[in-house]
Amino acid sequence: MTYKNKVREKIWRLLEERKVATFPLPPYGRIPNFIGAEKAALNLTKMDVWRNAKVIKVNPDSPQMWVRKLALESGKRIVMPTPRLKDGFLFLDPNKIQKRNYRSASTIKGAYIAGVRTEPNNLPEIDLVVIGSVAVTLIGDRLGKSKGFAEIEWAILKEEGRVDEDTPVATTVHDLQVVEENFEVMPYDLPVDYIITPSEVIKAKRIREKPKGILWPFIPTDKIKEIPLLQERWRRRYFDR
Repeated sequence: MTYKNKVREKIWRLLEERKVATFPLPPYGRIPNFIGAEKAALNLTKMDVWRNAKVIKVNPDSPQMWVRKLALESGKRIVMPTPRLKDGFLFLDPNKIQKRNYRSASTIKGAYIAGVRTEPNNLPEIDLVVIGSVAVTLIGDRLGKSKGFAEIEWAILKEEGRVDEDTPVATTVHDLQVVEENFEVMPYDLPVDYIITPSEVIKAKRIREKPKGILWPFIPTDKIKEIPLLQERWRRRYFDR
């Protein structure tokens, strides 16, 4: 087991033992949902990066459901990647969704109904990125659930000019998910600027730049085959010349 996976297992087990992990259970293998996720989302809404944002990209995982709901209620448009990027990105405009449906539109199933599948080059520029984490350090290095989808999403949007180095990246997590352990990071790993928990807001002391695009040498062939958006870009890069 790699050191990163040991940290993941430690956090999943800790959340379970402290009884702060919540549905869907068990937390293992997931971006873990936690008691206090709504409070963390509310703390995010008090920040200038939230107030100034008109378009927010939010991951589809359970703990960030509250972020998606509050974004719609605040009149902010949402870019939501579909699970495993199977269907690309969904775009949700609160002006085109009835207010009584904001809660359901904040779920994965509801987002498919209320949102519009949109190609990355047709998405608006993104003002804030919110991602889920299993663990995160004070210098902004994070661990997801090891599949790399947050990084691939960022890379695609970066190449389309929808995000850049100055686009703030935040993660909402339980306090127990903020760790002191330093772990090895790769060039494609996306660091965060802000860590928001139910009890505090932390500005990460980030020391790394954000990835500048798709780093093809690090992407396994099976991952390219799994994600249509990557397949398209792979063909365009190597064959459509």
